[in-house]
Amino acid sequence: MSETTSTTDDDETQRSTAADPADPATSADPTPVPGETDGKFGRYGGQYVPEALMPAIEELTDAYQRYVLENEDGFMDEFRRRLREFGGRPTPLQHAERLSERYDRDVYLKREDLLHGGAHKLNNALGQVLLAKYMGKDRVIAETGAGQHGTATAMAAAHLDMPCEVYMGERDINRQRPNVFRMTLNGATVTPVTAGRGTLKEAISETMRDWAGSVEDTHYVIGSVVGPHPFPAMVRDFQSVVSEEARRQALETIGELPTDVVACAGGGSNTMGSFAAFLDDETVSLHAVEAGGADLSIDEEEGVAPNSASLYAGEEGVLHGARTKLLQDAHGQIVESHSVSAGLDYAGVGPELAHLADEGRITPAAVDDDRALEAFHLLSRTEGIIPALESAHAIAYLEAVAGPDAEAGDANGTADQEADALGETVVVTVSGRGDKDLESVIEETAARDIDGAPDMSAFTEGI
Repeated sequence: MSETTSTTDDDETQRSTAADPADPATSADPTPVPGETDGKFGRYGGQYVPEALMPAIEELTDAYQRYVLENEDGFMDEFRRRLREFGGRPTPLQHAERLSERYDRDVYLKREDLLHGGAHKLNNALGQVLLAKYMGKDRVIAETGAGQHGTATAMAAAHLDMPCEVYMGERDINRQRPNVFRMTLNGATVTPVTAGRGTLKEAISETMRDWAGSVEDTHYVIGSVVGPHPFPAMVRDFQSVVSEEARRQALETIGELPTDVVACAGGGSNTMGSFAAFLDDETVSLHAVEAGGADLSIDEEEGVAPNSASLYAGEEGVLHGARTKLLQDAHGQIVESHSVSAGLDYAGVGPELAHLADEGRITPAAVDDDRALEAFHLLSRTEGIIPALESAHAIAYLEAVAGPDAEAGDANGTADQEADALGETVVVTVSGRGDKDLESVIEETAARDIDGAPDMSAFTEGI
């Protein structure tokens, strides 16, 4: 796709929100946030899009400024009300007693798996579909990998009476059939994408092609903190309710801020949502856990990375409308990524996360597929919570650096590998529940030697 650059260097403006101390989903301390007006996070971000999309980008930038940042027509008031009444916010911050004993520190779980739909994705999807109605759009489109964003968008569209089409890679459709069915139950059209490996990268490209031909009446609900400005900043703002709640809940429950926040990182909506309210708290360490896949190399000859660890293994480039860190070969060609988790299987990462990693504010880590599967079973067995495979990567990081058998180097691709790298109070975001992943986990567990897995003999014949 030919791309043109359209960026500005205006001064940042101060966020304006409708703060209500009685509303548990409202931030009452507005602060200037990078990326709001110029779309840049250091050298990352910007608007690298075809000229055909610039009118839609400019219209959306204006709507983001007026409705999200300035609360015009009470948009943010309605958004937060619907998050409470339809979404079920706030979600709990749960003390994980058995994990705390296992890791010899207090572990708290931010339970986004309990949000309506089973994942944090509803926060952003509801915000963007509502924004589309305020903008007078007649239709929304979306991409999805694991199906959680597509499901959330379909639910929000049904709730707000908006036609919805979701693009999904053919490979991901086969991996995530329950979510595909949930989308169709909500009235959405699910369109398979067969190009490339049929995963999230191809789904985003196809959705952008649709948007380029339908900008007058259609809004593209991007599912992560990726894409051209204003998407990375806007998605972060809709998802920041996660860390706003967690920060307040920690102060109320623990009496102080946590020492660490751990979140899985694919494109980065869960990560930025979990980190946003803590960015100015220098005493809080932030750990972004990526999918280490099979290993952290890039196969230049085959054009494949057997991982999805863009913060660790990626290099600077442009993908889907923004400059960020990408998995690419020596010639700048995007390579195919891999993760056992469909939701982390993306060759890039949000530009703000790339900037924060360069600045040292967040610590990237990567755990491999086997460790993620082990953590899936571990959390299910110890706390009675079946996590999404994405979330299992965050638990796997705790196990790798602080578990009973932890050794230096167990968490691939991070300098933060010793048990003392984690402080005494750790918040881990459980970004979603694992119902959608059960078929994949049954198949993958039966095919591998996974520590702590239940007896899989009953499933072997069927597989």
